[in-house]
Amino acid sequence: MSGTYESMLRPDALKGRTIVVTGGGTGLGRSMAEAFLVLGASVVITSRKLDVLEKAAEELAASTGGTVMPVACDVRKYLEVEQLVEKAVARFGGVDGLVNNAAGNFISPTERLSSKAFEVIIDIVLMGTVNCTLAFGKHWIAKGERDKAVLNITTTYAWTGSGFVVPSACAKAGVLALTRSLAVEWARYGIRSNAIAPGPFPTKGAWDRLLPGELMERFDLAKRVPLGRAGEHRELADLASYLISPFSGYINGEVVTIDGGEWLRGAGQFSQLEAVEPGMWDEIERMVRGVRGS
Repeated sequence: MSGTYESMLRPDALKGRTIVVTGGGTGLGRSMAEAFLVLGASVVITSRKLDVLEKAAEELAASTGGTVMPVACDVRKYLEVEQLVEKAVARFGGVDGLVNNAAGNFISPTERLSSKAFEVIIDIVLMGTVNCTLAFGKHWIAKGERDKAVLNITTTYAWTGSGFVVPSACAKAGVLALTRSLAVEWARYGIRSNAIAPGPFPTKGAWDRLLPGELMERFDLAKRVPLGRAGEHRELADLASYLISPFSGYINGEVVTIDGGEWLRGAGQFSQLEAVEPGMWDEIERMVRGVRGS
């Protein structure tokens, strides 16, 4: 996406609102942040790498004319998340929406994984979402602020399960349960909770780690999609813009799938990796480690 992005919503749909996007410096997070800026919102983007955030903020501000605040924050650490809330409120006077987008994933047969591997993914995906939702939710409730929205990014295999990405499936299932549970519990405070379950939306870093080397072609996830293509970032950004906006004020507890019909064709995005011969996993692991270190 770029500054020429055109939304399905009217140009002032998010005017006067402030939205926090975790994992907002790259990939889908950045694309959603751009869409919010085009619609008039002020945006806080956060991740662990301040240099990446600052570069993204500068580029987004230049391309959209909007106000972007980069804040380094490890969503696994609740104290840092509380500081994120304080910084965002100090700068903008309040926050109206939270997009829990920060994530981590990798492919592997489960029997090759350590307990630590599970812990890493669950800490980022599930506990990161929990930490941010708790910190912002508690702030809104304590201040009596209403008309707030939490939007979580989950996945279709949160409800189907999927082989070879079991830590992610476990964590995303937790995010799904959190979304639906708080939609009921926090509605009385004027806080809506919804989620998006994307199919294949390739991004450079994430997909290089998931399907390194020749695996990208051999197991091209877009080939599983009935529509015959991967998703475009603008399509997900439009959906996110609607769900985080007041125009979706009666949508609460909903999980919207945007995958071109992929999960209906066969449950579990990565289940097809069953076709990988046992001896190939050592080579895949070496390629994945090579991408991580690049």
